[in-house]
Amino acid sequence: MASWLRRFAADPRQRLWFRPAFYCTLAVLLVGVAYISDGLGDMPGIPGVTAGTIEKLLTVISSTMLAVATFAVSSMLAAYSAATTNTSPRTFKLVLADDISQSALSSFIGAFIFAVIGLISVRVHDFAPSGRFVLFILTLGIFVWVIATFVRWVDRIARLGRMGSTLSKTETAARDALNERVRQPALGGVPVAPGSTPDGAPVSSADRIGFVRHIEIAALQELAEAADARIRIAALPGAFVSPGDPLAYVSPAGAVGEEKLCATFEIGAERSFLNDPYYGLTVLSEIGARALSPGINDAGTAVGVICTLHRLIWAWAAQTLAAEGAPPRCDRVQVPLLDVAEIFDHAFTAIARDGAGVVEVMERLQRTFLAFQAIGHPAVARAARQHAASALERARRATGLPDDLARVEALARRVGAAAPR
Repeated sequence: MASWLRRFAADPRQRLWFRPAFYCTLAVLLVGVAYISDGLGDMPGIPGVTAGTIEKLLTVISSTMLAVATFAVSSMLAAYSAATTNTSPRTFKLVLADDISQSALSSFIGAFIFAVIGLISVRVHDFAPSGRFVLFILTLGIFVWVIATFVRWVDRIARLGRMGSTLSKTETAARDALNERVRQPALGGVPVAPGSTPDGAPVSSADRIGFVRHIEIAALQELAEAADARIRIAALPGAFVSPGDPLAYVSPAGAVGEEKLCATFEIGAERSFLNDPYYGLTVLSEIGARALSPGINDAGTAVGVICTLHRLIWAWAAQTLAAEGAPPRCDRVQVPLLDVAEIFDHAFTAIARDGAGVVEVMERLQRTFLAFQAIGHPAVARAARQHAASALERARRATGLPDDLARVEALARRVGAAAPR
């Protein structure tokens, strides 16, 4: 239930209709408050507010908010287009989920709905002084809220969709997913080494093709307890599966029904940042590789992406070393740990391939791999040496100047990856 609530809270941010619909409902309820106050009778001490005053204020709001909302939509669409063009199409959902922009658009639409309904109410209903005063206060509150939201949104829209802002959002999404794996290395199950031989019979989906987006580990635990069985996850979030590909292994064979087991796996057409740590690293790597394309030729962005990947992997490795092993909540479900080799493949392979002839990128890669040697994580150090050797070989094949290659080789030698040609 907790995981379902978490996904429900995150999902509406990626649907532009949800928050405007909520704000419109709230606007209708606020006008209803004025009707309720109208039935309280005369309230001593309240200032007299004429219906004409309220009508003029509501007319100003209704005549401007629709135009402002239209402007907001066009500005957001331009930002979304810039994000997908300059960085990676996979960042669209992160930019779409920007809270401030969605709140601004929702506020403008909600204020328009409030003003229209308020105008209709004032013209068809003879409010008592108490009702007029409450509606007047609500109108002033909406007006102040819209102005404050617009000022805040103008500052955000100037950055939304830009390279720095999109990189920051992608880094945050990747960090959240990695931190979740630090907190629950095996998603609440029993950790097993990646690539180890599973026991039991494979269970696959008969009709679903797509990416694994989420796994209900607690539901699998219930199935395993009811059948006195053990389940080994074969397809972690981010894996692409088709009929015949095992989702899990069950021991003893046939103890858990295929339909019930497959129902605990959410499979969709796109990967999810929330549960897939590899995905955030892949998207960051795509941004760096795209910056190195001949049409863009922006080595500085690629270097910045490498620094971002350095921060993320260093923090994950350090926290993994420091984390204390908590007892698994689901002791009948085995879940492979994150594979350090895959982390490095998703993070650095594309940049090393496309930046092989750019000495600044090759130097930053080798310095990053050198830094990983000092973290004290054997698997991270080993993967860094392997990728340093691979990056050096790519540089040898692509770098034209001997002086540039010598600088890269000198750094790779310190990593322990350089070998004579």
